[in-house]
Amino acid sequence: MSRADTVRFRHSQAILVAAIVAFIGALPLASARWWLLWVLLIPLAVAVWAWRSGTDADPRELRLRALTGQRRIAWDRVAELTADGRGRAVVRLDDGEQLVLPAVRATELPRLIAATGQELPDSTR
Repeated sequence: MSRADTVRFRHSQAILVAAIVAFIGALPLASARWWLLWVLLIPLAVAVWAWRSGTDADPRELRLRALTGQRRIAWDRVAELTADGRGRAVVRLDDGEQLVLPAVRATELPRLIAATGQELPDSTR
């Protein structure tokens, strides 16, 4: 399986840029007193989250990535791909568990389904 077969969904890079700006803006406050250094951890955590989190899909599985971990879901466990009321993509598993797919919008579901190697049914007939 090559990396070219993987479709990646990530959050907007504007979040990463905002976290970097917040980190730079917090430097004067954090350097004023040693006990304020923890303030730098907040924009740093947001930057790592924005860079790392998202959803990867290939013909074998879905991989949901978060700040500190990831979860792999084989396609044969997926019962349904749908959207919630807020326009986010949601996967329902064969055991009834529902998971929001990080960084995947409802409008991107056709691209996600195409990553499985399957064709979408023709709705024009």
